[in-house]
Amino acid sequence: MAHEIKTSDLKTHIPHPARVYDYWLGGKNNFAADREVAEKTLAVAPETSQSARSNRAFLRRAVRLAAEAGVHQFLDIGSGLPTMENTHEVAQKTAPTARVVYVDNDPIVSAHGRALLADSGSTTVVQADLRDPDSIVRHDEVRRLVDLDRPVALLLLGILHFIADEDDPYGIVERLRASLVPGSYLIFSHLTGDADPIKAEEAMDVWRRSPGTPPTLRDRAQVERFFGDFDILAPGIVPPDQWRPEPDGDAPDRFWLWAGVGIKK
Repeated sequence: MAHEIKTSDLKTHIPHPARVYDYWLGGKNNFAADREVAEKTLAVAPETSQSARSNRAFLRRAVRLAAEAGVHQFLDIGSGLPTMENTHEVAQKTAPTARVVYVDNDPIVSAHGRALLADSGSTTVVQADLRDPDSIVRHDEVRRLVDLDRPVALLLLGILHFIADEDDPYGIVERLRASLVPGSYLIFSHLTGDADPIKAEEAMDVWRRSPGTPPTLRDRAQVERFFGDFDILAPGIVPPDQWRPEPDGDAPDRFWLWAGVGIKK
């Protein structure tokens, strides 16, 4: 059955993080409002596109690590638009039977993902909001593919900074962590201004002057709190390009993200 997108749902006049990120990665699934805030951010912080690519490369390395460790279920929340080497492609190279559920609140992400995965029985897309984590873990499509009695790799990449403090981001992640059994992974990245607070504040002003929810920058200690009682794997909370880098990795001049991987004992 085709999944129609209602025009009223698109809100193309409001920049959406998934579409802005798509633009930084060189994608074409974005609108004028997305491109405007993306370009204004680049004018202040030219390394942003490289940082986005580093975040994507971190995803590939971390997903491969989890799959090689025997975790063959992946819940990717705030997944963004389909691009090269998505979570299911990386995981299924190592574990062909791996199951992946993508979750995003953007109807365009859902429609593109469903079209891309129309013939896949092991991967699906769910439209849901991270602010309601219980609705995600109880969702019929999530439960169809993900057995929460077995280890799961939970991906929260570049999404929690769009959850304001008043929406209890730590409580949200705590509820998600609590739904996972020992042996599960948390693969995480989050915007920060630690490397250059002045430039970071200028970039945040771009988002504040735009419609929609501006990001909330958090420092390294605040990012570490999201892992709770999970053991953080070496090398710890680091810029994405420094997390078990490949020999040909290209580090940005400044970093705008903290990244890490934790495991539930």
